[in-house]
Amino acid sequence: MQPVTADTIQPDDEKWMRHAMVLAARAEAAGEVPVGAVLVANGEVLAEGWNLSICQHDATAHAEVMALRQAGQQRENYRLLQTTLYVTLEPCVMCAGALVHARIGRLVYGAADLKTGAVRSVFALLNDPRHNHQVAVTAGVLAEACSQQLSAFFARRRAEKKAARLAARSQSAQD
Repeated sequence: MQPVTADTIQPDDEKWMRHAMVLAARAEAAGEVPVGAVLVANGEVLAEGWNLSICQHDATAHAEVMALRQAGQQRENYRLLQTTLYVTLEPCVMCAGALVHARIGRLVYGAADLKTGAVRSVFALLNDPRHNHQVAVTAGVLAEACSQQLSAFFARRRAEKKAARLAARSQSAQD
C-alpha cells in the first residue's frame, strides 16, 4: 500500500486549528494539559474533545480519543471515513493507533511532540504500509501558537510548584 501524504495546507485548516486551541484552553481551565481536538466532516464539526485524563482518572482520555468517542456515538459507527481531525499536538502512539482504527481520512496537527509524537517526531505510525488504512497528514498548522499554548502552561505549572515548595520551606522554618 502506498503511503498517503497531504502536507498541503487547506483553506480552512487555520480556522479549525484555532477552534482546537479554544478546546485546549478548556482542558487547561480544568487543570489538564492543554490539548484540543475537533473532528470535521463536510465542513461541519462532527465532534470535539480535549484532554480529560486527570479529571476522569483515565489514561485514555486524550483529546483525540474523546473526539473519536463522541463522533462514534454521533454516527453510530466507529469508522469515521471522510473526516479530518485537527489537534493542537502531534498524537501519541495510542491516539495514532485509534486514528487508523477509526479510518480517519486526514490528520492536521499543530505542535510537534518531540518526546512522544507518533506521527513523525518519534514514530511514524500513521503511514506504515503494514496498516490496512493510511491517514493523510498535514503537520505544523499554527505550530508556533500551539507550541506556545503548551509551553506557557508548563512554565506556569513549574512556577506554581516552585512557589509551593518555597512556601512549604518557609512554613517549616517558622515551625
